[in-house]
Amino acid sequence: MKAWTLTSLDAGLTLEEVPDPQPRSGGAVLRMLAVQVPAYTRVLVAGGRGGIATPTVLGVGGIGVVEAVGDDVHAVRPGDVVMSSGFLSSGRVAEPEEVLLGWTGIGGRGTATGTTDAMRRTWRTGTFAERALMPASTLIALPGAEDHPDLARLAFLPWLTIAAGAVERGDLAAGDSVVVAGATGQLGGATVLLALAAGAGRVVAFGRNRASLERLAALDDRVVPVAALADRAADAAALARALGGDADVVVDALGPAPTSDLTMAAYDVLRTDGTMVLVGGVRQSLPIPYSDLMHRRLTLRGSWMASNETAYATWRQVRAGLVDLDALQVTTVGLNDPDQALAQAEAVRGLEIVTLRP
Repeated sequence: MKAWTLTSLDAGLTLEEVPDPQPRSGGAVLRMLAVQVPAYTRVLVAGGRGGIATPTVLGVGGIGVVEAVGDDVHAVRPGDVVMSSGFLSSGRVAEPEEVLLGWTGIGGRGTATGTTDAMRRTWRTGTFAERALMPASTLIALPGAEDHPDLARLAFLPWLTIAAGAVERGDLAAGDSVVVAGATGQLGGATVLLALAAGAGRVVAFGRNRASLERLAALDDRVVPVAALADRAADAAALARALGGDADVVVDALGPAPTSDLTMAAYDVLRTDGTMVLVGGVRQSLPIPYSDLMHRRLTLRGSWMASNETAYATWRQVRAGLVDLDALQVTTVGLNDPDQALAQAEAVRGLEIVTLRP
C-alpha cells in the first residue's frame, strides 16, 4: 500500500510503498476514507512538537472502514465505518499511561516511559495511508456514517471530539457565556461549534486572525468576535465588553504563544465560581495568584483528548445536525505529494481544513 512515512525527524515526510497491515490480536485493519491533516503537521515532522517513534507511518485520527479484525476484537466489526482517535491508554486505572499513535503526544506528565515507548513500538501504522492497523480500543463505530454525504468534512470529527471533551470538563450549561481563546485555530473553531451545540447563550470568539473571526461570527448571532491586541489589560477589557460582564466558562485552545497574556486576559474575565479549561498548546507558565483563585472560587482544569463515549456522543450531534459541518471550508488532497499537502495544511486557519482522501 501507499503511505506517508517518517524515517527520522530530519528526513522529512515521504510517500512510500509499504507492506499491507495484517490483523492481529487486539487490533483492526482499516481502509482509510478521510483524514484531516493538521495545520501544524510540517512543524511536527521537523521535530517541533516532541519525539515520535521512527520509522513510522505518520498520521493520527481519521475515518475508515473496518476490513478485518483480530480474533479477540468485538468492539468493531468488518464493514463498520469508524473514527480512529489514535489515543491509546495502558489501561492501568491507578497509573494510566497514554500516547497518541502515529503522532507526538504523551499523557500525564508528558514524560516517556518504558510503557509508552513499548506502546509506540507495537503500533506504528498511522492513518496517512491507504490502510492502517489500529488497536480496537482507539476505534469508535459510527452507526449511520456509511450514509454521510461528505466524508471529507467528517474527517474533522476527531477534532470536534477533543473540543467536546473540553466543553464537558467546563460543565458548560445552556445559556452560559463562554470565551473561546484561540478561536481562530482549528481546535478553537471546533470548540466554538461545540459550545453553540451545547446551548451557550453567548460565545466570544477571541483570536488573532481577523478573517477567521469574521467567518465564526457569521455562524450564529450568539458568536461575538474579539480580535486579540496582545495586551492583557486591553484584551480583558474588550472581552468584558463583548460578554456584557463576566464569563461563566473559558476554554483556552490557543496554540504556542510568545507569552501567557492572551490566556490570562481570558482568565481575568471569569466570574466568581467560573471554570477555565486548558486544551491548547500554550508552552508558558501561568501567573495565577493563589489568593485570587481562592477568593473567586475558580476551577482550573486541564483537558487532553476525550473518551470513546464523548466521541460517540459528538458523532450523534453531527448526525442530528446540531453540529453543522457545512461551516467547514475543505481542501481535499491525495497521497501523491505529501510536501504540497503539508504546505496547504500550514496555510489554513480556523474552520478551514485540509483532508487527505487516500
